Amino acid sequence: MSARAVSRIAGARLLVAAFWAGALWVLGYVAAPAVFSTASGTMAGDIVGSFLHRLAWISFVCAALMLGLVRASGDLDAARKRFLNLLVLAMLACALVMYVGLQPAMAAMREAAGPAGIRASPEWTKFAVMHGVSQLFHLIESVLAAVLLLKSR
Repeated sequence: MSARAVSRIAGARLLVAAFWAGALWVLGYVAAPAVFSTASGTMAGDIVGSFLHRLAWISFVCAALMLGLVRASGDLDAARKRFLNLLVLAMLACALVMYVGLQPAMAAMREAAGPAGIRASPEWTKFAVMHGVSQLFHLIESVLAAVLLLKSR
């Protein structure tokens, strides 16, 4: 592999890692809090839920790209490739837990709560716990993204 190709792949790794980390950080720590501070609870939940759906797909695409780029990287030794692959898979696991497990269950609870909203529902405590778990997974994925960004160079 030529030096130019190695450099381009390394640059692409860094770009994908930056995009993925940025999407996680902007949604979780800028956009979602801003939406919840300006919109009503139900509407804010709908908007942020839509953002989270898109973020999950961004995570899936970025994970696939990173796995491919790490595999194709001529500048990484086997140990570093293994580390980056495990890091990407851990981030992907976080995204899958949220997208496949937590978000659909929380959406179903919100839907079942009806017009009074989830806070008026007997399911509120369960919803709040699931929301906290979801936030924890987002935090873990965000921290892993910082490590990925630093180690992708």
